[in-house]
Amino acid sequence: METLFYLLAVTQILTGAYLVWQAVQWLGYVRRRQYADPGFYAPRAAVLCPCKGMEPGLERNLLSLTEFERQNYEVFFVLASEKDPARSVIDRVVKSSRVKTNVVIAGNPVNCGEKVNNLRFVIEQLPEEFEVFVFTDSDGRPGKHWLHHLVAPLADSRVGATTTMRWMIPNSGNLPTVLLAAWNSPIVTMLGEKAQNFCWGGGTAIRRSTFEQSGVLEEWRGSVSDDYSLTRALERTGRSILFVPECLTLSYVETEWEGLLEFTNRQILITRVYAGKMWRSAVLTHFLYCLTLVLGLYLILGDVLAQRPAFHLMTLTFLPLLLSAIRGGLRLTGVAEALPTARAQIMAQASVYVLLPLLMPFLYLVNFMNSLATRKIRWRGMTYELISPQQTRIR
Repeated sequence: METLFYLLAVTQILTGAYLVWQAVQWLGYVRRRQYADPGFYAPRAAVLCPCKGMEPGLERNLLSLTEFERQNYEVFFVLASEKDPARSVIDRVVKSSRVKTNVVIAGNPVNCGEKVNNLRFVIEQLPEEFEVFVFTDSDGRPGKHWLHHLVAPLADSRVGATTTMRWMIPNSGNLPTVLLAAWNSPIVTMLGEKAQNFCWGGGTAIRRSTFEQSGVLEEWRGSVSDDYSLTRALERTGRSILFVPECLTLSYVETEWEGLLEFTNRQILITRVYAGKMWRSAVLTHFLYCLTLVLGLYLILGDVLAQRPAFHLMTLTFLPLLLSAIRGGLRLTGVAEALPTARAQIMAQASVYVLLPLLMPFLYLVNFMNSLATRKIRWRGMTYELISPQQTRIR
């Protein structure tokens, strides 16, 4: 058993060192992007925000979409029903908005996700004057320069789409909320300068012509995942996705145990159905990490009880944790620099983003096991069964 542990530990240390090097590269990219001139490209843009139900800070989140520094855009809030609880909040935002803001009622979905149905419906109604589609979520709070920085790189016709990622800040100190923020934090470093990037539905911009040429509306037919399906359409047509870290989006979260498991299980099951290769790689990576730690602790305990030296086992068990913490520190540094207005708030909760992620692979394992056991997800009060990337049943 010790031989197995040595092999696992050495593998984890080498992998950890490589990931630290990647994190250094990622931080360098974030810093270069911070000082890059976004340019003057500012086409007519439609900012599309599907909404459903109430959530913490909803009104402030939606107001942020009406406060971007560039005025050449309109906001479209999309609901499935006139009776949605978010409607009253949206009406207040529309009334106070200094840019043109629209409310669109899409109706109930049929064999696809409600969010996907909302987006399909509003895009089919948009006038030709809109050259760029910008997708965002109601639980994010982008900064004033967000829209310009997300859209400007599309001036380069080689860029298929631009995207960013959420950064969760706990609104509460309860354990499920901080675990959710810790669980989410490593995802931001999956995107990078040379990474195989994927679109995030809470912050993606794409030229209308690219959207239509890539057949995204057809890819969305029967889908529950707007962003993974958009990614699949772009990959199929060989178009690149540019990660824009200066557009990282704050998301203030608060949840209980049920909400934590609902969110994390949903994300992992969607990944299994829409990005199987990524899911399999993540399963292997997290399983080996957890196995190494558990086996190391077991052997250390055995040696301590037998009064044998255990320093070498402690060192091999501790080093992967140390490397993971270093990676978390580099990630936190990059995020804090990309979000200067929230830097103090982010750094005040450094332990959530640096130390808690050391144990998050165990929660990921729970999510992986759930994704093997079921094809059903719960999303904003609705239950979906994910048959395939283009086949969804509403339960």
